[in-house]
Amino acid sequence: MNLRPLGDRIIIKKVEAEEKTKSGIVLPSTAKEQPLMAEIVAIGDEILNDEKKKEQVKVGDKVIFSKYAGTEVKVDGVELTILKMMDILAVVE
Repeated sequence: MNLRPLGDRIIIKKVEAEEKTKSGIVLPSTAKEQPLMAEIVAIGDEILNDEKKKEQVKVGDKVIFSKYAGTEVKVDGVELTILKMMDILAVVE
């Protein structure tokens, strides 16, 4: 199944957080924070049709997003998040 975001929505896939701390302590899954970095999987038409917005983000970009932003969905066993473009805080270069 493929998802196509509508309007100014973006679909992202979260990047997994590291399993160990810098000092080598292994973190159990309950102690880990949700990652705030993700990769853009799809972009809505409203963004693609706007010259200013489409230059800011593209599919494959790594981004940092707001902590409580978006709606989480599971498609074909993959966890994705659908959020508005305004919930993206920065592009990681």
